[in-house]
Order: sequence, then C-alpha cells, then structure tokens
Amino acid sequence: MKNPTNKWKQTVGFSVETWSPVGLPDGEPLNGYFSRMERLRKDHPLEELFHAFTRSQDEERWTYLPYGPFKNFPSFETWINEFALSEDPFFYLIFSSDSREPLGLSSYTRIDPENGVIEVGHIHFSKGLQKHAAATEAMFLMMKHAFELGYRRYEWKCDALNAPSRRAAVRLGFSYEGVFRQATVYKERNRDTAWYATIDQEWPELKKAFEAWLDPANFDEAGTQKTSLSSLTAPILKSIG
Repeated sequence: MKNPTNKWKQTVGFSVETWSPVGLPDGEPLNGYFSRMERLRKDHPLEELFHAFTRSQDEERWTYLPYGPFKNFPSFETWINEFALSEDPFFYLIFSSDSREPLGLSSYTRIDPENGVIEVGHIHFSKGLQKHAAATEAMFLMMKHAFELGYRRYEWKCDALNAPSRRAAVRLGFSYEGVFRQATVYKERNRDTAWYATIDQEWPELKKAFEAWLDPANFDEAGTQKTSLSSLTAPILKSIG
C-alpha cells in the first residue's frame, strides 16, 4: 500500500479513519479439528497440567521463559494464581481433541485495544503436544480470534537466541522485523528480543494457508503431513526494512 502525502508534500501513514479501537479478548472457548482452547480458570485440572509439563523431564523447555521450571505443584499453583489468572497476560489452556487432560499453555499479552495490537506469548507445550497438529492449530485459533476481534497487528517476540521459537514464528507466517538489543533482563541474564509480526492485510492469505495445512486430507494415515505449513506461509512473509 502506497502512503499518501499531506499538503506540505510530506509522506504520511495511510488513513485508518474507518477503523476504531477494539475490545478485549472475551474468553470464549476456541475450538478446532485437532485442538480446543479454554480460558485458564482456577477450577481447571492444574495438577494434571503440572504433571504433563514434568513427566518428561522437560526442564530445558523453560530456558527462554522468565519463570520455571517448577519443582513441585505448590510452586506451580502459586505462579498460576499470582500471574496466569490475570487479564494481561490472558491465558488459555490447550487440549488435544482426543484428550481431557490439558497439554499446554499460551496467552495473549501486551494487549493494546486502542491501537489494535496484540501479542501471543508465554507459550509452553508439554512434550505430548510438541510436533502435534493440535499445537499448530492452537496458534491458528488464537490468531484467527484476534483478527476477528478487529486487531490490526499480531506479534510474536522471543529471546533472539531462542532458535526453535524463531523458526516457529516464520513457519506460522510471522515476518521478521528486527532485534531490540539488551531489551530486558531475566533469570539474571541479558535478553536481546527478536520481533516478528503479521498484520490484518496479510491475514486472508495466511488464513487460507493454515486452513489448507489443517485440512485432514493433508495428513496420511500415520498423521504425517503431505504439504508443509512453511511452504504455504513462505510466499506471505515480508522483508521489513
């Protein structure tokens, strides 16, 4: 989209006069073919979630999060009560469609309805969810819900040294926008933050890519994908800068 010029012949941003601030996430369940997501509540089976996170000795999967790993359920429950039941971050539990046991967490965070910007973050998949179609579909369901609410920009940020997260962002159709050096401090170490995002103008094509990948016909009897999501999202990615 070409930016217009004002009466002084200065280039300015395109008009958004028909857009208005949006609402906050409403906490409605998000349902897909492979997964379902529910707003995190105190009455959810939190002990089952804790065991899903710890039964496979997954301590290394907490490295790039500002909390965890949790050594026992009471410490995990305290973290849930003091942090994860807030309005921002706004947490969901992730279930696979064939399980009543929660297998992961994800949230909306840095929610900015005035500017239509929202971030997905605090993602933690148990080993039972990793590399499962349900994990990808959960990310799609959250993205879809955000754009349907009217958000203009959907962000993904991570430690610049977190290679798996950076690969996931690109696979999911987030365009790389750069690194904020020495952005934060966590776990007594520096974090350079890599920024990725997708916007509402890209969403229609990105939605088609997800729907094509999530189509059950895209998986053989063993559950192996026929067409990769990366190949479907690659044409949508933008070079920024």
